[in-house]
Amino acid sequence: MTEFEGKLDAAGLRVSIVAARFNNAVVTHLVRGAQGRLRQLGARPEDVEVIWVPGAFEIPAAVEAVVAGGRADAVVCLGAVIRGATPHFDVIVGEVGRGISRIAARGEVGVGFGVLTCDTIDQALERAGGKAGNKGSEAAEVAIEMRRLLALLDKT
Repeated sequence: MTEFEGKLDAAGLRVSIVAARFNNAVVTHLVRGAQGRLRQLGARPEDVEVIWVPGAFEIPAAVEAVVAGGRADAVVCLGAVIRGATPHFDVIVGEVGRGISRIAARGEVGVGFGVLTCDTIDQALERAGGKAGNKGSEAAEVAIEMRRLLALLDKT
């Protein structure tokens, strides 16, 4: 039986972090978590870029441009969508998830999904470096592991 698994090795990879400015107090922590984890995994600072978009809804368009332009081997998608009193939350969350999923499924780059979908700001902060860890760091790991796995599968 043959098994494949991507390695957590960012050395030599170009990584784009696409981050939403909306809920910046949360997203900044996610970005720092992703940057720190990428350094730990061997990424050079000059190989990591942060692309700020207005809100989570704009993340898929920016990721699409990154992929089409060949800017990165892996993309980390970061944002925070906090539930409000209207159905706006559901619309945004659904569209962002579908957009990022569509790009990831093409397998051109490794994609890490770190868009928080929380009921409260406190829940979001817990996931951006609080007691629930840093989902930005986790999304960076996923992006790198998937890039390495996709490269392995391309060779077989």
